[in-house]
Amino acid sequence: MPIKNYTTKIDVYDSLGEIQGTLAKNGARKIMVDYDPDGRPVGLAFAIETADGPRGFLLPANTAGVMQVFARQKVKVDKTQAERTAWRNIRDWILAQMAFVEAGNVQVDEVFLPYLTDSRGRTLYSLYQGGNLALEAGKGGDNENF
Repeated sequence: MPIKNYTTKIDVYDSLGEIQGTLAKNGARKIMVDYDPDGRPVGLAFAIETADGPRGFLLPANTAGVMQVFARQKVKVDKTQAERTAWRNIRDWILAQMAFVEAGNVQVDEVFLPYLTDSRGRTLYSLYQGGNLALEAGKGGDNENF
């Protein structure tokens, strides 16, 4: 089955607008779009107020990754379609996460925790991936609690 939204005709900027509106409605107080040298959006940074003060988050749009999925799935598309698909999937994911927040299951900052940034703009997940953030193993070995 092809990647979700692989046939979307929704313009990247329409998806970005919906994403920004949803984030603002759910507590984002600053939103910024990152662009590549060609002026194409490649990420979205935003700040939300948390119990510990304002926190920044960075969501990437991995168009190259979407192109790789298309190639693996033998779906012939161009980079523009990959961008539309990437941003539409981010939009869908954010809407789903906000429904989870609205239902009282989690806090907004909890949902976006992997994308939390430090003072240098590095995400929590990238620090973890780079070995700069380690979680302690269970007492009886790895995965004892699972």
